[in-house]
Amino acid sequence: MNTNNLTNSLICDLQAGVCAVPGSDTENSITGGKKQMHRLYFTDPICSSCWGIEPQLRKLKLEYGDYFNIEYRMGGLLPSWNTYGGRDVSNAAEVAQHWDEVSAYYWLEDPLASSYAPSIAFKAAQLQDKIKALTFLRKIKEMVFVEKKNIAKWEHLQQAALQTGLDTEKLKIDIEGRGKEAFEEDLKLAKILGVRGFPTIFFIDEEYNRLRLYGVKPYEEFEQTLLKLYPHAMKAPVYKDAAHVFDHFPTVTTKEFSFLTNWSKKKAESMLNNLFEEGTVEKYTVKNGTLWKRK
Repeated sequence: MNTNNLTNSLICDLQAGVCAVPGSDTENSITGGKKQMHRLYFTDPICSSCWGIEPQLRKLKLEYGDYFNIEYRMGGLLPSWNTYGGRDVSNAAEVAQHWDEVSAYYWLEDPLASSYAPSIAFKAAQLQDKIKALTFLRKIKEMVFVEKKNIAKWEHLQQAALQTGLDTEKLKIDIEGRGKEAFEEDLKLAKILGVRGFPTIFFIDEEYNRLRLYGVKPYEEFEQTLLKLYPHAMKAPVYKDAAHVFDHFPTVTTKEFSFLTNWSKKKAESMLNNLFEEGTVEKYTVKNGTLWKRK
């Protein structure tokens, strides 16, 4: 991609649906069809607004995954509290007021000092295996927003790496070397493209025409943006059964399952509990919600 054709205040504004910043690897689609578009996604492991659009991104992948590749880039949401220059936030307790309940509990219990460590860990994971790196990124997000763990700590990064089949020794080496270099390249690209908050997603077609989505948006805007650049894209059917969802996503929240299947939250929770009683799925329930995992 020609980047020539194409700057960091940690506040996650719930009304605007954006996490703002202080002071290349391509994901394969589900079915592997011919790609017509590229999606460049700037995110951060501790961005609550990015976690908030996981259902939309997953649905877009299910319905239009044949038509685009996706490239994940880290944006560096929180370098450190010492370098943070926000307008009215200077510590973890204050930033919790700007976040939803899920992240607020996390910040008050075990706040991390910077989002750089997990971001660099993701870049290091990409050097090993692009697909496993995406699973790793999802896992550390679950650790933050469901399990309330401090993912700046090596013990949690190591656990996530082991659970996703990564070589933890190599990961630790790359975190100190090539992973850090790759992260710096992401920050440079974000500056070139004028990215100042997350989520920021660029939809780019084969002729480098591009459209940008910024912040939390309803699913229809994701779909319409894609169709503006590729109006002939055909939506794939999304089946309203659990097997179809878990075939593609080994872990889901209740909200995601409801969104992807178009069942009500009550119906979705009932279906998932039935699967749990049958021994088909495991569930991890905390004050912030439930995470369901295929056995």
